[in-house]
Amino acid sequence: MSKEYKDYPQEKITAKLKQVEEFESKYGESTRTIAWKKWCTDINYRRKEWMWRQGLAEWALHNAHKGYTK
Repeated sequence: MSKEYKDYPQEKITAKLKQVEEFESKYGESTRTIAWKKWCTDINYRRKEWMWRQGLAEWALHNAHKGYTK
């Protein structure tokens, strides 16, 4: 697991944004598409999302064996 944030290649980000825009043109805007657009256009949003996923993975590594079912 990487401890340093490395942004996605710009071409992948651009492709995802295009996919989101095409989806919205067919089905309209939703909270998911708003979040994806934010992810595609804001590096700080991507960095914070990455940090959240790292924290979740770290928690799972240390707590999965404890039988949390809540």
